[in-house]
Amino acid sequence: MKVLMLNGSPHANGCTFTALDETARRLEKNGIETEIVHVGKEAVRGCAACGFCAKNGRCVFDDIVNETAPKFEQADGLVIGSPVYYASANATLIAVLDRLFYSTSFDKTMKVGAAVLSARRGGITASFDELNKYFTISGMPIASGQYWNGIHGNSAEEAKQDLEGLQMMRTLADNMAFLIKSIALGKERYGLPEREPFERTNFIR
Repeated sequence: MKVLMLNGSPHANGCTFTALDETARRLEKNGIETEIVHVGKEAVRGCAACGFCAKNGRCVFDDIVNETAPKFEQADGLVIGSPVYYASANATLIAVLDRLFYSTSFDKTMKVGAAVLSARRGGITASFDELNKYFTISGMPIASGQYWNGIHGNSAEEAKQDLEGLQMMRTLADNMAFLIKSIALGKERYGLPEREPFERTNFIR
């Protein structure tokens, strides 16, 4: 079992990494393999709505998104980590996520998702809501912790002093590991829920 973790911060070893690393170490303790991919420092453009992915199964822009897609497909869970900029996730990360989720056709149903945020002071809850929407539109259960998953600090050293924030990450990891293992058992015994044919209804007819 494996969890893919995306670090949306341009600082590879900053506050967001501190949160992800705490989560990863507890997941590993629970027998879940982890990999952290640093995407926040990449030069990534947004989706061009060109339709290339629908015909070719990959994004037209051959960058970190196409490199990450097979790792996402093989993973049992995805943790998205981001710093908070103007009460929002890092724009580079959002560009990665828009294209990663849209350009991949593999079934994401029952892959477990979780979002973790870092902020000097505020904006975590708005960004938390923003990131969780990628999971809910994809049929991915969201792992919860003991609060909205966030850590506070203006540097990695400060983040390491946020004892409650670090505890949130460990609780999240424990819950995520349990959920991944439970879903694996459920798939083995019951299979995945049957899906109805998709009904696409536009507001204007």
